Amino acid sequence: MDKLALILVIIGAINWGSIGLFGVDIVGAIFGGTHGMLSRIIFTIVGLAGLWAITLLFRDRVPSHANHNHNRD
Repeated sequence: MDKLALILVIIGAINWGSIGLFGVDIVGAIFGGTHGMLSRIIFTIVGLAGLWAITLLFRDRVPSHANHNHNRD
């Protein structure tokens, strides 16, 4: 779940970057405009992934070699 959330947050960041730099909403352009239903669903999913990613800030870190065969995300 963490990796999926991170991928979606990265997609959101790239989209915001393209809006800021070029004035182009990539997600909106691909999925029917900023106010299109499919675009709004994707924006909502990306937003939820951002909320999930907040939890990553508050988790205890375990060195990757310590849990090599455990809890793969």
